[in-house]
Amino acid sequence: MRAFVTVGSTKFDDLVQHSLTEEVLLSLRNEGYTSLGVQCGNSNFEFASVVADGSEHALERAGVSVEVWKFKPSLEGEFDKADLVISHAGAGTILDVLRKGKRLIVVPNETLLDNHQSELAIALEEKGHLKSSTVTGLAQVIEDVHKVNLTPFPPFDGHKFAGILDETMGFL
Repeated sequence: MRAFVTVGSTKFDDLVQHSLTEEVLLSLRNEGYTSLGVQCGNSNFEFASVVADGSEHALERAGVSVEVWKFKPSLEGEFDKADLVISHAGAGTILDVLRKGKRLIVVPNETLLDNHQSELAIALEEKGHLKSSTVTGLAQVIEDVHKVNLTPFPPFDGHKFAGILDETMGFL
């Protein structure tokens, strides 16, 4: 099985660094994961200089094959290949992953202003669509996310958006 970590276009040093710890990798391995992709963005971590030129870095750690890179033109292929996605709590990433029916753990970046990521993560976790974690709690949540039945995210319905827009604009 494959897990995928993404921080989008932001810096989220703590999540990237912690994803590569033996604790997290052993949790992944114990749940049956043999490979991990890490999209690190502009984060500063032990391999940041190796991938700074846009190249990929591959390694084996704690029995898990790991690939690390900064950016790709699209993450859709990575979402498709992943059995589990671990992500910052960016709204676009969350929607993309949930619409694909993937198991998702979000880790809000608490260093961001207003911490809107935590609000979104909590709301979607309360609805049962995903699991939320702190950086330091990630290893445990990796184990926990496999013990719960997550609620499938409803498919996109453009009519609902159109109705809200019409109502907002006074057309109804």
